[in-house]
Amino acid sequence: MKFSIKLVLSTMIVLALALGFSGFYFVNYVFETSLEREVGQALDESSILSFAFETAALNVPLKYSVLPDSVVEEIASKLEMGGQSGGRLLRISDEEKNILYTSSGFTADEGLLVQTDQHTKSYQVIRAQNNFYVHTCVSINALNRILYLETMKDVTGVFTERALGFSLYRKVTVVMLLTGMVIMLFIASFLTKPIRLLTRATQNMAAGDYAYRARQISRDELGQLTGDFNRMANALEENICKLEEEIEAREEFMGAFAHELKTPLTAIIGYADMLRSHKLDEEKSIMSANYIYTEGKRLEAMSFRLLDIIVAKQEEAQMQEAPVGELFVYLREMFAEKKEPEIRFSHEEAVVRMEANLIKTVLVNLIDNACKASEADGVVEVTGQRVDGGYRIAVRDYGIGIPEAEQSKIVKAFYMVDKSRARSKNGAGLGLALCAEILKIHHSELQIESKEGEGSCFSFLLP
Repeated sequence: MKFSIKLVLSTMIVLALALGFSGFYFVNYVFETSLEREVGQALDESSILSFAFETAALNVPLKYSVLPDSVVEEIASKLEMGGQSGGRLLRISDEEKNILYTSSGFTADEGLLVQTDQHTKSYQVIRAQNNFYVHTCVSINALNRILYLETMKDVTGVFTERALGFSLYRKVTVVMLLTGMVIMLFIASFLTKPIRLLTRATQNMAAGDYAYRARQISRDELGQLTGDFNRMANALEENICKLEEEIEAREEFMGAFAHELKTPLTAIIGYADMLRSHKLDEEKSIMSANYIYTEGKRLEAMSFRLLDIIVAKQEEAQMQEAPVGELFVYLREMFAEKKEPEIRFSHEEAVVRMEANLIKTVLVNLIDNACKASEADGVVEVTGQRVDGGYRIAVRDYGIGIPEAEQSKIVKAFYMVDKSRARSKNGAGLGLALCAEILKIHHSELQIESKEGEGSCFSFLLP
């Protein structure tokens, strides 16, 4: 069952119970008030009749010391005919509660008479022949006699009004419930619209449409839920895109890795087979051995770089505060014998948080790449300076530069802008990938500024 239907049904049940109890209370309150008024009028009328009876008894001739039964009947008959409708329903009994006079149509039993004594006035509501009456009983003291006067007042109209009230209220309740149901259907449809939109969004996303978003149409809790869902969908889409990019990068990596292995292995196998199967002169033998050695060293460098990348991805850097001057002392000693191109070092003193050995690896790779990209008479500049937010180290060359379209790809493993130039300088396209992984665990990244034909600047920021 749909949530909107459940909402409508539950609301209708609560509304029906509320209307039912309130209607019963209201109609019953009106009925009890009317009945109480009728009972009061019946008791007042009984008092008036008893007073009239006693007054009439006082007018009886003095020849009677005790009021005779015939006079009682005569007075009762006159009282009966004195009603507004031309007659009253009454009954008069003597001291022994024997009936002396009864109006035609007086059908009440003698139960109330038995319960009444000289000092009480009693009443009851009775039903007789599909009509309702207020039955009263009161004692009368007339000429040394104690008589009992009973009356019956018709209150059928009060009960009829109650029945009509209940009937009308039931009809009004049904109309109100039907009207309320229609209104609640519209309200429930409006309130649950965000849920339907969320359901549609989840179905589309389950079908593979990760770009689909639920439309936010309110600012309440459901609107907030829609916003949270869309943010979750954004994060999910980003993660899926990252996974797809990682899968694509992995496939590219495997293809590039196989290709990079195939090229030197083909050369090694070819020249080794030539040395094995042919008798070569000394010059060709040295050349073949040189090719085998060069390609073997390239394979060795590539394997070491791959291992470094794997270790860098899994390693957690042990950050320590260290002076920058130690880095530059190491780099000067490392490249002291390299005369072409010229390497210039300059830095501002500072203390930074880093894992020194890993940062040394980054700088050695960057300087080595800068030297390969430069001409023999070129210049490579290695600088360090304090900036807002940390300490920036930069390696700048004035060599061949990198095309703008290639700059976002060069940190991928095995990617080389100029493959022939890279291979001629014993490169495998792994140095920048290693640098990127090391800087990532330092919560930094490699910044690349390059213009083709004018050189490149690789820099990063340390805290």
